[in-house]
Amino acid sequence: MSGLIRNEDVAYVRDHTQIDAVIGEYVQLKHAGGGQKKGLCPFHDEKSPSFNVNTTKGFFHCFGCGAGGDVIAFIMKLDHLSFTEAIENLADRMGYQLQYDASSASSGPTISKSRLIAANTAAMDFYRNELNQPGAAQAGREFLQKRGFDRAAAEKFSVGFAPDQWDSLYKHLKGLGFSDEEMNNAGLIKEGSRGSYIDRYRNRLIWPVRNISGDVVGFGARKMASDEANPNDQSPKYLNTSETPVYKKSMLLYGLDMAKKEIISKRQVVVVEGYTDVMAAQLAGVTTAVATCGTAFGDDHIKVIRNLLMDADAFSGEVIFTFDGDAAGQKAALKAFDDDQKFATQTFVAIAPDGMDPCELRMARGDEAVRDLVARRIPLFEFAMKVTISKYDLNNPEGRVAALNQVAPLVGKIKDASLRPEYVKSIAGWLGLDVDVVSNAVKKVAGKSNNPIPMAPAPQANLNEPILLLEREVLKLRLQLPELLRGWSLIEQSAFSYPPYQAIRELLDANPQSDVPSLMGGNQVGGEADPTVALMRELIVEPIRIDGEVSEKYAAAIIARIREVALTRQIAEIKSRLQRINPVDEAELYGQIFGELVGLEKERQIQKSLAVGDNS
Repeated sequence: MSGLIRNEDVAYVRDHTQIDAVIGEYVQLKHAGGGQKKGLCPFHDEKSPSFNVNTTKGFFHCFGCGAGGDVIAFIMKLDHLSFTEAIENLADRMGYQLQYDASSASSGPTISKSRLIAANTAAMDFYRNELNQPGAAQAGREFLQKRGFDRAAAEKFSVGFAPDQWDSLYKHLKGLGFSDEEMNNAGLIKEGSRGSYIDRYRNRLIWPVRNISGDVVGFGARKMASDEANPNDQSPKYLNTSETPVYKKSMLLYGLDMAKKEIISKRQVVVVEGYTDVMAAQLAGVTTAVATCGTAFGDDHIKVIRNLLMDADAFSGEVIFTFDGDAAGQKAALKAFDDDQKFATQTFVAIAPDGMDPCELRMARGDEAVRDLVARRIPLFEFAMKVTISKYDLNNPEGRVAALNQVAPLVGKIKDASLRPEYVKSIAGWLGLDVDVVSNAVKKVAGKSNNPIPMAPAPQANLNEPILLLEREVLKLRLQLPELLRGWSLIEQSAFSYPPYQAIRELLDANPQSDVPSLMGGNQVGGEADPTVALMRELIVEPIRIDGEVSEKYAAAIIARIREVALTRQIAEIKSRLQRINPVDEAELYGQIFGELVGLEKERQIQKSLAVGDNS
């Protein structure tokens, strides 16, 4: 779409979008009181939640990395969208029709991510229809049937078929108005040997890949048996969408859009290896199953899962890996063991004794067998140690000692220190060694670790000082509940001693008719915001320090408290000034200042009595 989105449309989308509903699709949020919610920040790794959302004002802020802004800023940063694309995304969610200013249209070609998603969605519909056609698609239907998937299962997962033709999808999308550039940027077509565009996928079973919001961003495609039998066909068995503006394989998990609610509610995620495994597991009742999309399970996948599990230091929640029982599967499980240290949750592995994957297990033994596989999971620590030990001959002392030397470092990697003694006992039993021998070996390895603990930089000001906490609380009330803060205009100009707090006071006083979102500029993200705006963003999402509902009585009392402090400062300054004046030579000036002092002392006593109602 060309042209700028009208400002009134931008405001409408921002004001009518529930920020916690949007963020809740990516991060598990918990109520923190007073219209506030908290969760783990999706923009950096953390163990304790420092990501706050103010649902009434529509802002978020992370006290760990500083990222923050409104719902538009969140979508822009997390999904790597432009401002226009973020507005279009949010408008689509609410079914709102945007209007564009044609006079501001750019003369150059532009391709929005929403158009790429639309092209992928149209391609998915095309492939789904093709799966039901006679001819080559029969091979695709038979493939599914042999793996226990009927037509309803195929429809549930939107499985389709790419016909064995050079440009059938290309012509179809062209007829729907998609440009060559849009189709190419979406990864749906490629340039052929003759210079013309051809379909990327041909004679393949197709699985659409959706992002966490449910948008179709790419595809996984498996070639059919007839192609595999062709010795001249060098194409891979599985072909996945290449990196595109909307398809980032390191951050995508197949099936997550369907599983995310169950993952959040059950606090469990089951990681399987492929598209058919996800289908089999979810159809069998393992509704938290997901899989990577043609890449190894990595750091970005961990971050996505941690955000949904609200992974913290409580060691709650489960991540269960299922792997093939062969050597490659064992290697993958050991890699997962290393990744486990990036979780603060309980990690398990589930491998069928006969090495079958979930799809094969469901075909051979039914849905219950898949559920039992997950139920019989064992801790990943245990599996990794047993795999390591299995490489050595335990029938001789040399083999037992060698196995101990290899498995001891694994014990030291266990994040939960309370588990280490238990595994020391287990290892002693598996190796047939004395517990003290194993314990000493573990301690010896641990003693070699000499990683310095990084020191946090000293803060410029101690924001936990009572007076600064008071100033911060008043600003939070002014930003979050201005209707309760009726005495704002009475607060002395010298009330805020911390310069950043004073800057906010001056900004608010200079714009008395402006609402907070307007002052904050809406879509500022992280370090891009002015320091004053960034601090305002912190204060607008930080919970007010009171148990229960914030009342007018509390607001009045805290205003009185800060006024009392400000008046105390003024009184101290005036007393110091009086000490420098000769009451005989400058009697008139002395009398004026003394009269001012008496008035301030009287006002301070009034504010002190009003502040008694402050129960913070």
